[in-house]
Amino acid sequence: GPGKTNCPVEATITLIGAGGMSFGPTMVNDLVHTPALAGARLVLHDVNEERLARAYRFAAKLNAASGAPLRLDLSADPAVALAGADFCISSAEFGRYRYWRQDYEIPNRHGARQINGENGGPGAVFHSLRSIKNTLSICASIEEHCPDAFLINLSNPMSRVTLAINRGTRVANVGMCHEGPIGVVRIAKLLRMSAKHLQGRASGINHFTFFTDLVDTRTGEDLLPRVRELFAKPVFDYSPRTVPFWKAMMKPVLLAGLADQIYSPLVAHMVREYGLVPCSVDSHIGEYLPFALDVGPYHPTHMDFFERFDAATERFTTWAADTTLPLPLHRVGHSLEEVIPIIEARWTGEPARIMAVNVPNRGYLPDVVDGAIVEVGATVDGDGIHPDEMPPLGEPLAGWVATQVALQDLVVRAALEHDPDLAYQAVVEDPCSPADEAACRAMFDELMGLQAAELPF
Repeated sequence: GPGKTNCPVEATITLIGAGGMSFGPTMVNDLVHTPALAGARLVLHDVNEERLARAYRFAAKLNAASGAPLRLDLSADPAVALAGADFCISSAEFGRYRYWRQDYEIPNRHGARQINGENGGPGAVFHSLRSIKNTLSICASIEEHCPDAFLINLSNPMSRVTLAINRGTRVANVGMCHEGPIGVVRIAKLLRMSAKHLQGRASGINHFTFFTDLVDTRTGEDLLPRVRELFAKPVFDYSPRTVPFWKAMMKPVLLAGLADQIYSPLVAHMVREYGLVPCSVDSHIGEYLPFALDVGPYHPTHMDFFERFDAATERFTTWAADTTLPLPLHRVGHSLEEVIPIIEARWTGEPARIMAVNVPNRGYLPDVVDGAIVEVGATVDGDGIHPDEMPPLGEPLAGWVATQVALQDLVVRAALEHDPDLAYQAVVEDPCSPADEAACRAMFDELMGLQAAELPF
């Protein structure tokens, strides 16, 4: 089992929500490229049988192209899919874009100031409630069929869902997100360096972490002063004149992906105004900042980009799963995700450095309340996850985080206690909600009416 070296048995890993496009294909690819887990059994599980079958065809092709290191299985039945699992990876969500559009558009129509409505803002209260309800039902299945399994949760809103798992279940777990590693790559490109020479440490809460260290591993040079100098340059001024150019960039899906990483007036503002270097881009950090929409001349609707990107990924994987053309799938290297490295370290006992884990705060961030879900680096080995003890966040960052931590608590209590009044309170207290309580009430009632079936009360 986990933690023993030279295990005679191989790991069993169940991928829950395997039909989804955000993580499914990536997890299979990373497993195939992890020699220490060769022989592992990977079980794909999804309640949508058609998407599950497609995911399986794609996984089988990827596995075969790499010399079949995995034993693949699939099942739509949780009892079968979870039996004997050592690890569960969960990234399940129902009707993602249909509901995300409601979360984004309805509050904004009532006067909310949301940049995204996914992880912060009043729309995210509803996203959280749906996601927590769904994830807790998955945890109930894990408790029933594989109670000793270790759960890696990928479902957003990360900090709130992770808090609900820790408060509402007995499942051993960690929340994982790729923003930290992607942030290192983005900054490496800006500095015209190879990301392999950059080592970063960051802390905060999910989608709102900031670099505390950024080092050139060849020289030991602290690169944060260079990043701050870079963002002081006029190219990061984003004048209103450039808006037509950025709007044009947002049209084709591949360019939009690039623009999402480059167009960042809010990131530039955070660096210039506060000296804080964020791991994430505007669309993520802006969810937690009431002044996000006041910075920079233009803010794209990122939801539209993600919907188009997922649709394009879905078209590609459907084609790749079914085409008879030989594809060089085995040539795609390991992704930036840190999920499979955690499983490898837990299983083999070989310690690994992980840039970002979402865990309950146990003094890791001294100026964040204990028990809140924070995102920090960690060392992982056969005994589990050992998060880093980080310096205090300091003001004003600690204050912004405290606001979000209070909302984490309210939203999770609303879900666990089946109490819509607590959810309404979270909407009123969100910094991106309208100041007018009547507008909050109207927005809340409208979303309650539309989403009643997926909410935990």
